[in-house]
Amino acid sequence: MSKLKNRYLSLDVFRGLDVALMIIVNSPGNGSTSFSPLLHAEWNGFTLTDLVFPTFLFVVGNSMSFSMKKYEAMGNGAVFKKILKRTAIIFLLGFLMYWYPFFDEGQLKPFSETRVFGVLQRIALCYMFASIILHFVKTKTAIWLSLAFLVGYHLILIGFGDLTLTENAVLKLDEWLIGPSHMYHGEGIAFDPEGLLSTLPAIVNVIIGYLAGRFIQNNGQNYETVAKLMMVGFTLIFAGLAWDLILPINKKLWTSSFVLLTCGIDLMAIAILIYILDMRKAKSWSYFFEVFGKNTLFIYLLSEVFVISLYAINTKDGSLYRWIADNVFISWSGGYMGSLLFALWIMFTCWVVGYFMDKKGIYVKV
Repeated sequence: MSKLKNRYLSLDVFRGLDVALMIIVNSPGNGSTSFSPLLHAEWNGFTLTDLVFPTFLFVVGNSMSFSMKKYEAMGNGAVFKKILKRTAIIFLLGFLMYWYPFFDEGQLKPFSETRVFGVLQRIALCYMFASIILHFVKTKTAIWLSLAFLVGYHLILIGFGDLTLTENAVLKLDEWLIGPSHMYHGEGIAFDPEGLLSTLPAIVNVIIGYLAGRFIQNNGQNYETVAKLMMVGFTLIFAGLAWDLILPINKKLWTSSFVLLTCGIDLMAIAILIYILDMRKAKSWSYFFEVFGKNTLFIYLLSEVFVISLYAINTKDGSLYRWIADNVFISWSGGYMGSLLFALWIMFTCWVVGYFMDKKGIYVKV
């Protein structure tokens, strides 16, 4: 059985692959000319892009399987304080990112129009609830709670609305709790795909990521570990596809079938990476993604601030973002390829920052 010091290479690479893809997905030169695999499903259904965010939550859980060992020697009060502090920082960073650049035409952007929930906010809330559960209950209880979350969420969705964009329970709760002005409007109406209610099943992505990390640490990087991860992954994928028959796979509602499908794929993906990187040592290609994986949260936040800043700078033809995309990339390589090249440019720019941070030994931890 191989022993791990404090992490394994496949985790850094898995995390880095996910962040790289997330940056590409979030920064197309022109969203209307993005290649179809880089687009989310319009409503029900599943694309490669729909896997990106749940994978982020899965690797958060995976990383927690290392960090939470320290909690065992701490008192409950200290554990709560640490969890709440980290939750508050990540949530605040997400909120400030949506408020940025804070001023519009010399006036402070009103809080009343700032989105409250979002990607980092969901990460913060899922981390908080998963950490509390995993610290205070046994593994078997955490698994039963995960199942209860998924079944309970299913019942809430069908009992307090329908599965349409305009009448779902996620929308109704957010409208009542924070109001339409604080919600995402990218769907044509006020609807937040990272709403409060749909955070409930997303906690399960973190818990399964944690359990996978503990399993790998306890059993080592070997054929038996890879085989068991693959089998559990296949089982979850099958269960997700079966559940899809009565509760459609839907990323924007984060349905229970979506959770099982994405966790199953993530388990199979981490198993493959363990085999390639940790067992076969075929890692000549891996450093590029390790850079992203070592400063995951910082590089993701950097990419978002970079893109928002480009949008905020105006030129005579519109935003600097659009000007660069149209005149540097799309004009000479076409809409689809130009949009992809622009996204790759954003990603590589962020990678360069991460590369210098890695060389200087700078790792930003929350």
